[in-house]
Amino acid sequence: MNLPEKVEIIEVGPRDGIQNEANFIPTEKKIELINALNKTGIKRMEATSFVHPKYVPQMRDAKEVLDGIEQNPSIQYMALIPNEKGYERALESGIKALSLVVGASDSFNLKNVKMTREQSMESFEAVIEKAKANDILIRYNIATSFWCPFDGIVDSKLVLSMVERMEQLGVDEIVLCDTIGRANPKQVLNLFKEAVSLKSEAMITAHFHDTYGMAMSNVMAALQAGVTRFDASIGGLGGCPFAPGAAGNAATEDIIFMMHEMGIDTGIDMDQLLACIEIVKPFTNRNLTGHLHKVKTSKSY
Repeated sequence: MNLPEKVEIIEVGPRDGIQNEANFIPTEKKIELINALNKTGIKRMEATSFVHPKYVPQMRDAKEVLDGIEQNPSIQYMALIPNEKGYERALESGIKALSLVVGASDSFNLKNVKMTREQSMESFEAVIEKAKANDILIRYNIATSFWCPFDGIVDSKLVLSMVERMEQLGVDEIVLCDTIGRANPKQVLNLFKEAVSLKSEAMITAHFHDTYGMAMSNVMAALQAGVTRFDASIGGLGGCPFAPGAAGNAATEDIIFMMHEMGIDTGIDMDQLLACIEIVKPFTNRNLTGHLHKVKTSKSY
């Protein structure tokens, strides 16, 4: 088995994990969560999103969250933006890393942002140019890289062409996302092998959901393809609103536990991480899908 000595885990719980929670999580609790994550050893995290409050009410306090957290200079805090207006709001907040999302599937992208894939990519070109001029890192997420909830399986050649196009625009990171958790390990291995073989200067990152219970298998497949960066959400929070029965993102604690059991360093303290889950758990109505948290909190443990 081909395994790296170290991997990087990018925590997306404060943004992707909680953005679809029905009840508004108090700003002070979001700040408490991020401050606690600061102490885990995590070096990069999605902290919030500058989307219109009408569409994602949970993120309406983006500026207040960023103003309130104890920003550690050794940690990269990222914010998702949907368009150029979101970029301007993020710029005012002083954040130095931005996350963009475009669906490989036209149907998904139209449902998500009311634009075709091509329209979204074109609209972000000006944003990327501005960000580069302001020394802001751009993280480019290709949603539905494997499956679309409306159109089914996605053509890998289309996804790879998007990778090449974003590489030409000079983005810093490209994330291939299994947005609805439908990918299988063979599909993941093949796509990431091809993506890695492009020898892009941008970092290549994997983002998995666990709707069909294959997130951890897909992490292993991506590892075998040479990927060493993985998105994850504490407790397995998250889930695509267009995916029936969506279980949530790959759980941070489960990925870290698996890595540590295989002798792969993550630099993350598990006890500190599990404590973070307890901060957000009272504010979600969803059953947390992370396995390790269930084990550690069971009465028989």
